[in-house]
Amino acid sequence: MLRGSVPGGEEGGNEKATSRRAGPGHAAEGDSSLDRGGGKSQNRYSRRDTPRPGRRNGNLPGSDVSKRALINLLKYLLGFGLLAWVVWTNWKPATGQGLADALAGDIRLAPLLLAGTLYLTTVLLSFVRWYVLVRAQDLPFALPEATRLGLVGLYFNTFLPGSVGGDIIKAAGIARQQERRTVAVATVLLDRAIGLCGLIWLVALLGAVFWASGALQRLAPGSVLVLETITLVAVGLTVASVVFWLLLGILSAGWAEGLASWLQRAPKVGGPLAELWRAVWMYRCRGRSVGLALGMSVIGHIGNILAFYFAALTLTPAADLPTLGTHFLLVPVGMAIQAGFPTPGGVGGTEVGYGWLYARVGAAAAGGVLAALVQRVLTWILGLAGYLVYLRMRPRLPVAAETPAKHAAVALPETPPCEAATQRAAG
Repeated sequence: MLRGSVPGGEEGGNEKATSRRAGPGHAAEGDSSLDRGGGKSQNRYSRRDTPRPGRRNGNLPGSDVSKRALINLLKYLLGFGLLAWVVWTNWKPATGQGLADALAGDIRLAPLLLAGTLYLTTVLLSFVRWYVLVRAQDLPFALPEATRLGLVGLYFNTFLPGSVGGDIIKAAGIARQQERRTVAVATVLLDRAIGLCGLIWLVALLGAVFWASGALQRLAPGSVLVLETITLVAVGLTVASVVFWLLLGILSAGWAEGLASWLQRAPKVGGPLAELWRAVWMYRCRGRSVGLALGMSVIGHIGNILAFYFAALTLTPAADLPTLGTHFLLVPVGMAIQAGFPTPGGVGGTEVGYGWLYARVGAAAAGGVLAALVQRVLTWILGLAGYLVYLRMRPRLPVAAETPAKHAAVALPETPPCEAATQRAAG
């Protein structure tokens, strides 16, 4: 090697390469090494390789933290600003009963206690559902640990913007305890997907029954179009999910990984979509466990709908509310709004959504807002209580188990059990 080919000699050339590899976090160390080499040439390399504020990948770490904090603050302001606005507009509306009239009446404790009990039951059932999905992949896991991680996830879902913050905490918690970390994270993603499918399937089933029996007209006279639209959308999504699951049975591992790579290229959402796809594909040979989890999801959503109805009865007479059957079609839409609205626990957007839904079926919007507020108080109490219980619980690490070599890889398996059985039968 020619020692004079790089200003400052061979040592200076190596230091220049080190400075390039080091990145923003080691720029100062690289610069000091170059300065010790002396000469203007070293300073020229130092200036070129050191990121400057405003350049791509050159922002200080604190700037990203400040940006995220500002975005979260704006989400809190948006949520509670909307909440204040919807309360103000429905306090004493020009027509119908307002929040002031409802709050001036009696508080019915029996429906309130029923609502709280149902919410607690559905939350605990969701922890069992996740536990079933984890054990379906032969991961060492205990139900108390599923409860512990589920409680902290519930807390973050309730008080942080968006509805997936708790899922991130659960995924991180279980991944630390498992050797097959990719599979462990996939259980959280699939649990979320099955929860959504259970909600859609419930609306499709009940909506189709109400429609076929002519009950939609009796549920909401004059607003049948709204309920028919909700039912049609749910039926369409249900059919699509069934076809999707059947197609998984004939999809090879190569095609599955190719689709994951294609999804990965999507801007911003590519990574989560690819991981969700891998999670779903991984469970295509666990039909019995998936079916059990789906059944628990449907039961849990029935409990959530009943809990909301009893929350509405806490301050509003039944005569002033939509019927219970109508709630089975309206509440799932409100739950979707709550899950998708980017504020802490969907605050503000949820109350606006339920007020709008009530108004669409001929009921007072204030009744929907008030029911959502009662539900909000219950979820806040449950979220805080769950976090306190989480702090008292100790982690239960899984018992070390022998991990087969085929489970050590993080990619999709080449031939899953169900596909291998099919190939043997064909042979």
